[in-house]
Amino acid sequence: MALGASLLGFASLTACNKGGGDFAKTKSGIEYKIFKKVGNDYERRDVSPDGDPTYKDRVGKFLLGNMQYRTGKDSVLQNTRRDVGLPVPLPLLELKQKGAPDEALSMLQPGDSGVFRFQVDSLIKPKSGQPVPKFLKNGGNVVMMYVATTPKLITQEEAQAMQPELQKRAMAAQMKQRMASPEYAKQMKEQADAQAKALAAPAVVAQLKKDDAVLQDYIKKNNLNMKKTPSGIYYQVLKPGTGPTPKPGQTVSVNYNGTLLSGKLFDSSEKTGKPIDFPIGQGAVIPGWDQGIALLNKGSKAILLIPSSLAYGTRGAGTDIPADAPLRFEVELVDVQ
Repeated sequence: MALGASLLGFASLTACNKGGGDFAKTKSGIEYKIFKKVGNDYERRDVSPDGDPTYKDRVGKFLLGNMQYRTGKDSVLQNTRRDVGLPVPLPLLELKQKGAPDEALSMLQPGDSGVFRFQVDSLIKPKSGQPVPKFLKNGGNVVMMYVATTPKLITQEEAQAMQPELQKRAMAAQMKQRMASPEYAKQMKEQADAQAKALAAPAVVAQLKKDDAVLQDYIKKNNLNMKKTPSGIYYQVLKPGTGPTPKPGQTVSVNYNGTLLSGKLFDSSEKTGKPIDFPIGQGAVIPGWDQGIALLNKGSKAILLIPSSLAYGTRGAGTDIPADAPLRFEVELVDVQ
């Protein structure tokens, strides 16, 4: 079968599988169909029963490609194209166990695509001694692995350089999946109600009033031109962005410097040399950040002045941030996904 594509999609690979003849089989029991790229098309390619003799030259490198696992009844277990949205590094390892996905990848040349069928018993029992999960038994006791690769091999260093972006995309996909859960709205309402109750406590209201006076004095002394949110955060956009504002659940990337009002630096993204990534509006950071970053467009640079009740409150943070300390952050919203 021949199909025109630069990187074979899973729908096309499924079509290749259905029209590509019978599965071949390795000595270790992996059933497979491999399709090589010929011009702008893909054609069936067979592999020696003893494996690919050129694989030793690829060990330690990485294919770049998309991978999908399904049950024998086509329920999707994992899909890197859906979850990450770009080809991921697929390690080419020294083969210490035959019959597993590592051996399947060893059969692929860069640019190949393949469909591999494993009996679940052969994958799970040799590794863990555990029984086959019920959902796999119900799925036909078979695991299908679909792989579509690019023509490029990359080094370990190149694969490591891709990890921050891959992790960020994976985090965004996990958050999207979580938000689709029926429990998500309930959990978010409970979190918002608990936060509102805490902020309404008399001691917190009194501290917020005290912090507001301190922040207004700071703004005046430093000639800042700031806006105030209903919750008490002050912000000033230093450089407007041109991108979208983040929505709850989206993953944002933020460069920042955090200081006390005295000017003492307590934290900075410069320490790691990369922005911090987190899902907005999910309680992964202090409330002042969840609220303040959500005001900005992608690409914006801004100053946030956050009252202590929306920062670290009466507990402070370590030795650097005392209790009841209003904070200043200079932030840059680098990305929104």
